[in-house]
Amino acid sequence: MKIAVIGAGAIGGNLAAKLSTAGHDVQVADARGPEAVRAEVLESGARATDLSDAAVQDRDVIILSIPFGVAGKLADLFASVPAETVVIDTANYYPGMLSEPIEAVDNGQVESVYTAEQLGRPVIKAWNAALAETQRTKGVPAGTPGRLAIPVAGDSDKARKVAMSLVDDTGFDPYDAGTLADSWRQQPNGPAYCTELTLDELPAALAAADRTKDAAIRDSLPERIAALGANPTVDDVVEMNRAAHR
Repeated sequence: MKIAVIGAGAIGGNLAAKLSTAGHDVQVADARGPEAVRAEVLESGARATDLSDAAVQDRDVIILSIPFGVAGKLADLFASVPAETVVIDTANYYPGMLSEPIEAVDNGQVESVYTAEQLGRPVIKAWNAALAETQRTKGVPAGTPGRLAIPVAGDSDKARKVAMSLVDDTGFDPYDAGTLADSWRQQPNGPAYCTELTLDELPAALAAADRTKDAAIRDSLPERIAALGANPTVDDVVEMNRAAHR
């Protein structure tokens, strides 16, 4: 597929590299310019491009890996993108930590529903519920015992299936998590969020999500991270997330 990844940070850069390795035609753009795309992201064949060129007419999929709340700044860029282009949102809302508080989301609007409104087009939610380091190091071929799963939510069955296929290409079992309105179950910091679950384990974790409790756990992240001490490993962070729901 022809894919554009907008955002070359930890998750966006990782996805660009993995999807290019899987054989897709990948462009990757960053608001800081093509020179901000790390060399290791391009080693697999992905190409750095200007942000203004990333949402071009011939892309089948556009992956947004940008800070939550800024999608509205790209609305003009997306105005000419064909309706059939699949747009995937990977962002998470951490008010006061990674973004400014957003009243609509604080009052209950689902994160990616807000993003879709700001962008002016439907989106699929994927890759948000796994740590960047999990995505970078723990992807394995389909059929591998214990393969980790990633939830995918969206309103279009066709677009959701495209996203699920790409999740599989990055080394994880895709799980159909329903409509975009249901994607709150994979937001921070629910039982399914960054807890490294298999396809058998993920459905129960999504079902156990509690919006009030999970938001409180999310907001306690600075204190919980500090308690881990210096240089926590990815396994330390995963265990911290799991422990919050025991």
